[in-house]
Amino acid sequence: MRHLCLSEIMAEECISYNYAEYIIRKWEVGAAKLNTFSSLFLADRNEAYKLLEAIIGVQHAMNHHVKLSTTSRKLVGAQELMQIAMHRLRYEFSAILSATRSSNLDSESLNSQDRDRETTATESERAVEDLKSVAECMIACGYAKECVGTYRIVRKSIVDETMYYLGIERLRNSELRNMEWRNLETRINTWLRVVKIAVQNLFKREKIICDAVFSSSEKVAEACFAAISTDAAADLFSFAESLCKCKKVLSPEKIFRLLDLYEVISDLWPDIELLFADKLSSEVRSQAAMAQLKLGETVSAMLGQFEEAIRKETSPPPIGGGVHPLTRYMMNFLVVLGDYDAALSSILEDWSPANVRSTPTKNRFSSHASGGEADASAPEISRRLSWLIVILLCKLDGKTAAYDDVALSYLYLANNLNYVVSKVRSSNLGILIGEDWIGKHELNVKAYLTKYEKIGWSDVTSAATPPAEVAESVELYYAGFHETCRKQRSWVIPDPIIREEVKISLRKRILSGYRVLCKRMNNMPDVIVRYTPQELDNYLSNLFQE
Repeated sequence: MRHLCLSEIMAEECISYNYAEYIIRKWEVGAAKLNTFSSLFLADRNEAYKLLEAIIGVQHAMNHHVKLSTTSRKLVGAQELMQIAMHRLRYEFSAILSATRSSNLDSESLNSQDRDRETTATESERAVEDLKSVAECMIACGYAKECVGTYRIVRKSIVDETMYYLGIERLRNSELRNMEWRNLETRINTWLRVVKIAVQNLFKREKIICDAVFSSSEKVAEACFAAISTDAAADLFSFAESLCKCKKVLSPEKIFRLLDLYEVISDLWPDIELLFADKLSSEVRSQAAMAQLKLGETVSAMLGQFEEAIRKETSPPPIGGGVHPLTRYMMNFLVVLGDYDAALSSILEDWSPANVRSTPTKNRFSSHASGGEADASAPEISRRLSWLIVILLCKLDGKTAAYDDVALSYLYLANNLNYVVSKVRSSNLGILIGEDWIGKHELNVKAYLTKYEKIGWSDVTSAATPPAEVAESVELYYAGFHETCRKQRSWVIPDPIIREEVKISLRKRILSGYRVLCKRMNNMPDVIVRYTPQELDNYLSNLFQE
C-alpha cells in the first residue's frame, strides 16, 4: 500500500479534530507504557501514517484557533494534544533510527548474496521514507530542535558503535609510543582493512540517510551529518598522523606500512572531499590532509635515513666475490619500494631532499657508468631510485679494497652489478628507471667480466702464446692453469646464465691456445701431454659453483 508523503497529507482536506484526537490519544505514550513501547512504523505502517494525518489535522486546527484567539481553550487543548503527539513521534523517530543500524557494514554482510542485499535495501528505503515523513511532520509542527536532537543522539551512537565494532578506537599518543611493534602492526592492519568500509560504506550511508531524511533543508542535513560523523572520522585519520610520531615505525622496513596508509588516504580522497565538503565537516578534510602530509614527510625522512645507513654500512665483501648481503637487502627493498610508484611519486614531488645530490667519490662504477643516474628531465621518483642505486654501487666499489686479488674484485663487481640489473629488469624499477639505464649497466657487467678474465687468467693465456720452446710453454701453461684453478676454487658466480657465459668465454680464451700447443706437441715425442683439452674443460666446468 502506498502512503501519502507529508506534502500530500497537508494538501488533503483536514480530517475531523475529534477523530484526530482519538487517534493521538490512542497511541499516547504514558510513563507506564515506556517499558513496553512498540513502534507503529515497525509494526503497522498503515496505522502509523494515520497518526501522522491526525497530527497534521491538529496542526491545522491550531493554526485556525491561533488566528481567532491565542488564549482560547480550544487552542490550549490542541497544544496539549500536540505535545502528546510529539512525545510519541520522538519515540517513533528514535525507534526507526535505532532499527536502521549499520549491521550491514561488516565484511560478511558486504559479501552476502544479492537477494539478501535486495531485501536489506528495500527495508532501508522503507525506513528512510518513514524517517523523512516523521521528520517533516515534527519540523512542520515546530519541533525541529527535538527532531534534530533525537536524530543526532541516535545516529551518532550508531556510528560510534560501528567504529568500535570495526576495531577502531581512539588512542593517546603515549599509548601508541609505548605499544610493542607487534600490537602496533595489528592496529595498522585493522585500520587498513576497515578505513574503506568506514568511508565508503558507513559515512556514505549516513550521508545518504541524512540527505534523504532532511531533504527539505540542506543546512539541517549538513549539520546533522557533521554532528554524527565528524568525531569518528577525525579520530579515524588522526591514527595515521599519530603513527608518524612513533619511533618504532621509523626503521626502513616499516616504510611500506606508512606507504600503505598514504595510498589508502590518496585513494579515498575523492570520497572524503565529496562526503565532507561542507564547512561544518571541514575538520575531517583537514585531519585527512594532515595525516597524508605527515605520512609523506615521514616517508621522505625515512628514505634519507635509509640512504645514510647505506653510506655508513661497513661489512666486508664476500670471500668468493659473490653477491653482498647489502646488495640483496637494498635491491629487495627498492623492488618493493618501486611497487608504490604512485604514492612515492607524489611524496617525492612534495618532499625532494636537499642532500640527494651529494656526489659520492668517483670510482670504477662511476667511471664505467656515465649516465648512472636517471636523466634530469625524468620524474623525481626515477631520479631518486637511480640515485639510491648509485649510492649502493659506490659503497660496493669501496669494499673492493678488502680483496688482495684484482681479478676477484672485478668478479665481485660483476656479480653485484648483475644482481642489481636483474632486479631492476624484472620489477617495476625497470619501468621507472628505464631501458637506457639497464642497457648501460649490462654493458658494465660485461666490461667487469672481461677484466676479470683478462687479469685472472693472464698467466694461462700468456703461456698459450708459444715462444720458441714449446716444452717451456706447456709447463708454464700447466703451472698457470693449476695455480689459477686452485686460487679461484672458492670464487663464485651466482647467476647461472652469467656463469655459463663466463665458462664459454674462458674456453675460447684458454683452450683455443692449448689446442694449438697440443697440435705442435703431437710432432714432438719428447714433450709429454698431461691433459687433453677435454680434461681441462672439465676443470673449468667445476669452477664458480656456490
